Amino acid sequence: MKKIFITDLDHTFLHTSQRVSNFSKEIWNQKSKHALLSVATARSFSKTQEFLKGLKLNLPLILLDGAMVATPEKKLISLNTLSKELSDAIIEESSKFGIYPYVIALKDKKTLDESFDIPPILNHYQKFLIEKHYTSDKRIVHKKRIEGDNDTLKLVYMAGESLLRPLSIHLKRVFGSQIEVKLSPENYMKCYFLTILHPLSDKANALIELHEYLNHDIKDTTVFGDSINDIGMFKIAGKAVAVANALEEVKKEADIVLKESNDEDGVAKYLQQNIKN
Repeated sequence: MKKIFITDLDHTFLHTSQRVSNFSKEIWNQKSKHALLSVATARSFSKTQEFLKGLKLNLPLILLDGAMVATPEKKLISLNTLSKELSDAIIEESSKFGIYPYVIALKDKKTLDESFDIPPILNHYQKFLIEKHYTSDKRIVHKKRIEGDNDTLKLVYMAGESLLRPLSIHLKRVFGSQIEVKLSPENYMKCYFLTILHPLSDKANALIELHEYLNHDIKDTTVFGDSINDIGMFKIAGKAVAVANALEEVKKEADIVLKESNDEDGVAKYLQQNIKN
C-alpha cells in the first residue's frame, strides 16, 4: 500500500508570498505517482483549490483546521460546524472585549461554497489582511451587523496577544467543551489569530477520520507543519516533520526538523528524498 504524506499549507508548503513554487509543483506531481499526497490546512475548500491549482490531488483534503474533510471532487467525508445560536453567543461575549470576528460558514453542502462575512468594526490587523489578500475574493460580504450562520465553520479574530489571550480564556470559561479554541502567533504580521471552532474541528480528529475513511494505518503517514494547530496531528501520525521556520513548540513535538524553511521548499525536498520512484 502506498504511504501517505500530508502537509500544512501556510508557512509550511506555501511560500511566504502565498504560492506554491514551480519546484514544489514539479516534485509533488512527480511523487504523486508513487505516494498519496494531501493537505491539512486552516484554509477553506475554495482557497485551497486555488493554491493547489495544477497539482495532482489523490486524497481527500483536511480543511478549516479540521472542520471539514472533503475530496477534490467536493464529496464531503466529515463536517463539524457551530450552530447559529452558539456562534451568536460567542460573538456577543467577544464584543465585550471590543473585537468582532470574521465569520466563515458553509452555504451549500453540494458545492461546498462558503461565505466570508466581515464585521463593520475592524482593527488595523483585520483591515490589512482583507485589503492585502481578499479584495477580489468572491466570498467576502461586508456586514452591517456580524452574526453567526446555521453552519458556521469558524470564527476568526486577529489582534495583539494582550487582547486575544484574555479573550480565549474567557471564551473557554463561558463555553467550555462546546467549542475548540486555538490561539496562535502570526509571525509575519506580528499579531495573533484566535480561531473558534466546533470541538471536533481539529486536524488530529480529521486525520483520524480520513484514515478511517481510507482504511489505512495512521502510523504509515507522515505529516508536515509549522504552527500550533499542527501539534495534534504530530502526536498521532507515524512521523511528524517540522519546517525550519516552525514555532519552537512545534519543533519540540516533531520527529524531524528540516534544515529548509517553507521559502526554501523544505517539504518538496523531503518528498524528493524520501519517496522512491
